[in-house]
Amino acid sequence: MWNLTGPIQHISHYHAELTRIRRDLHTHPELGFEERRTAQFVATELSRYGVDEVHTGIGRTGVVGVIRGRLEAKPCPDVPAGAAAEPCVRAVGLRADMDALPIQEDSEYPWRSSRNGVMHACGHDGHTTMLLGAARYLATTRQFAGTVYCIFQPGEEGLGGAKAMMDDGLFARFPADWIFSMHNWPQLPAGRIGLAPGPMMAAADRITIKVTGEGGHGAHPYLTVDPVLVSAHIITAVQSIVARNVNPLDEAVVSICALQGGDLAAMSVIPRHVTLVGTVRTFRAEVQALVEKRLNHIVQSVAQAFGATAELEYERIYPATINTPQAAHYAAEVAAELVGDGSVVRNLPPSMGAEDFAFMLQAKPGAYLRLGQGSEGGCFLHTPRYDFNDAVLPLGAALYARLAERVLSQPTGVMML
Repeated sequence: MWNLTGPIQHISHYHAELTRIRRDLHTHPELGFEERRTAQFVATELSRYGVDEVHTGIGRTGVVGVIRGRLEAKPCPDVPAGAAAEPCVRAVGLRADMDALPIQEDSEYPWRSSRNGVMHACGHDGHTTMLLGAARYLATTRQFAGTVYCIFQPGEEGLGGAKAMMDDGLFARFPADWIFSMHNWPQLPAGRIGLAPGPMMAAADRITIKVTGEGGHGAHPYLTVDPVLVSAHIITAVQSIVARNVNPLDEAVVSICALQGGDLAAMSVIPRHVTLVGTVRTFRAEVQALVEKRLNHIVQSVAQAFGATAELEYERIYPATINTPQAAHYAAEVAAELVGDGSVVRNLPPSMGAEDFAFMLQAKPGAYLRLGQGSEGGCFLHTPRYDFNDAVLPLGAALYARLAERVLSQPTGVMML
């Protein structure tokens, strides 16, 4: 049962408005770095809530709202030489992603996407709405000492919008000491909250393999070097990397997900080129390096064995999302305050999916949480019938707000656990 006092009670008074906002955003989805309507909507709402500053155009289409607390913070205590220092937190960043996916929606909701081939299939419409709800609450109550930065990020879906905002001076202009974000998770019941004091999501790397052979007539394959055959052997061989090279106590995934070569209308033409595309997922840098090394060796060796050539392009897209243990512990305590300890999963198994909040966690201490929303009605991420569960909007907004409010309300500015 949720704690229906404090921020949840306050935010519940405008639950209907948050639902209207979320559904409006769902109806008008925008892809990464194209979130112009969304960014303008967010900036307008933040101004209407009375936040102190609204900054736009950060990382192209990102928005940051600045809210200052009304409580007075005492100086951070002196730390004796050689003693361990507790973090002295004066500013907290709360981040939500705004972009949609290139998926054709297949639903009958009145608020379904109005754009062909674009929909909010990952719930970023809900994340944006929850952070707006938190900003409204924090700008009204201001029961904290210090500053809250509400960060509305573009381009999370494979485009690295977090890094784009950071490259554009995000933390130089808005120097958060700690940072938090969350993602809805249909695999958890509505109202449950999950996290872990360490890995939450894997590093995501893109691999492109270009195989070159000698094309020719399919009736005379002995006169060719068939890159389709070579590609088939490469696909099979790379599956040995995780099975035979990666320590079974580590976690890794190597998937070849697409193959392009030849022409489907040319049944008897062996092509000269075949391109393979796939992904590698790991948590530890050492495992990531091992997989890249083995991929290079296998691709080159298999191609050479057949008299072909092959090139591997290995792109490190997103690093692993690793929570700071102390921040994760703190976030779990805040979550328990809102939903009860029995509804908090403190050691949630990590996902092999990826998240560009990882870049922010490389720069700042913080934590990434999962907000349960149930899976009724086929509510899974990245599917054409996905829809965010509006029932959890007040809880998500309250969780954002309380994460900042509690740490910035300590009388000394020192985060207490």
